Amino acid sequence: MSDISNLKPNLIWKYFDEITKIPRPSKKEEKIIQYLLNFAKNNNLEAEKDDVGNVVIRKKATKGMENVPIVILQSHSDMVCEKNNDVDFNFDTDSIKAYVDGDWVTATGTTLGADDGIGVAAALAILSSDDLQHGPIEALFTSDEETGMTGAFGLKEGFLKGSVLINLDSEDEGQIFIGCAGGKDSAAEFEYKKEKINDNCYSCKISISGLKGGHSGDEIDSGLGNANKILNRFLWRLSEKIDFRLSNFDGGNLRNAIAREAYAIISVKQHDKEQIRLALNIYSSEITNELAVTEPDLNIEMDTVDNPDFVIDKETQKRLIQSIYACPHGVIAMSQSIDNLVETSTNLASVKFIDDKIIIGTSQRSSVNSALIDISTMVKSVFELAGAKVIQSEGYPGWKPKLDSKILQIAKKSYQNLFTQDPQILAIHAGLECGLFLKKYPQLDMVSIGPTVKGAHSPDERIYIPSVVKFWDLLIDILKNIK
Repeated sequence: MSDISNLKPNLIWKYFDEITKIPRPSKKEEKIIQYLLNFAKNNNLEAEKDDVGNVVIRKKATKGMENVPIVILQSHSDMVCEKNNDVDFNFDTDSIKAYVDGDWVTATGTTLGADDGIGVAAALAILSSDDLQHGPIEALFTSDEETGMTGAFGLKEGFLKGSVLINLDSEDEGQIFIGCAGGKDSAAEFEYKKEKINDNCYSCKISISGLKGGHSGDEIDSGLGNANKILNRFLWRLSEKIDFRLSNFDGGNLRNAIAREAYAIISVKQHDKEQIRLALNIYSSEITNELAVTEPDLNIEMDTVDNPDFVIDKETQKRLIQSIYACPHGVIAMSQSIDNLVETSTNLASVKFIDDKIIIGTSQRSSVNSALIDISTMVKSVFELAGAKVIQSEGYPGWKPKLDSKILQIAKKSYQNLFTQDPQILAIHAGLECGLFLKKYPQLDMVSIGPTVKGAHSPDERIYIPSVVKFWDLLIDILKNIK
């Protein structure tokens, strides 16, 4: 293990190291907000915070660049909080345990927060540098990007003055993004009746673990396993063989992460105990064979547990299992205009027993608004047919690519000059805040760049060290060449 603050470029890694030590879950950004305001004060920079937790820090132009358009460097201050079940970690109070592993920086058993801590660090490095050339800078740090884009939704007109925006929340070095998908959340809610079971029953916990998980936008087309779907498929199969009763189903956590782990607690008559083990052995062999390439560490276990206090009624159990099985997950359509771009997808993100209800969280994405409405309606109809109440979010708009963008041409030329090769110009299936910014600031000319981050939204999250060097060089060259 090595100290990440010793990495190069030193300034960006210095700030990233500091950020990893600050708890910053979505909707709980108070500590990182205070850090940003203190940073501004210590560097004699103008700062402003709005009612929803967005912070903007302003820096004057360097000599000779006073007439250059104001550039907004935008990142989000929160992070996804995911950990392995066997890791004792409190995201509200603990510092991320980041370390160097070869050419990568990663964390011990938790998300790293490079999404978007490295973007925050890059903006702070620009703001604190005294040897760079740039026009006027507005560094915008938005709140709650990961769970609702609250900061972007709540951004008021007039808070920003810039006309050019560089989003620092992309995760593939060598790619310049000029568009993104829009999104919508759909949550299904089942009510159930509690029933007692015979004390002589046998109860067990069926667990799915070892999956990679990942970002439900960036990696939805990677063939990764979804723990909720894998577990529910077994429950469906088991229901065809024996009469079991369900007392809990817990899988996944975040709307924008592919579920990595899930478990269910079921109860059967004593003479059916071996039937469960036999069925699970057969199923485990089949599913591990199906996912051998994408999920080599998939693990399915069965453990004896104490009998639960209650089970849910049979009718709700049947409707729950059927609807989860029927609910689509994964890629629905590929783009007809951009090669290898997912157009429309949906993620069966979580299943939770909460306050005497069963809540199923899903999220839909599409770069085509009518298709977004269609897939959201499809998911809604599945759960309504099963008798659930469905609540859908307002959603957020996509960002339509603009190929004649001036900042795109500058960024493209900078990349060519620095690295003697062309960058890829792409749209991304993940949701960025740029579409919301355009609604309130339609004059903005935008691109999105970033270093290479893998495994975002999972404990496998890691950032490629050499890509941070290129990301930094590109960013400062773009700023220098804006006229």
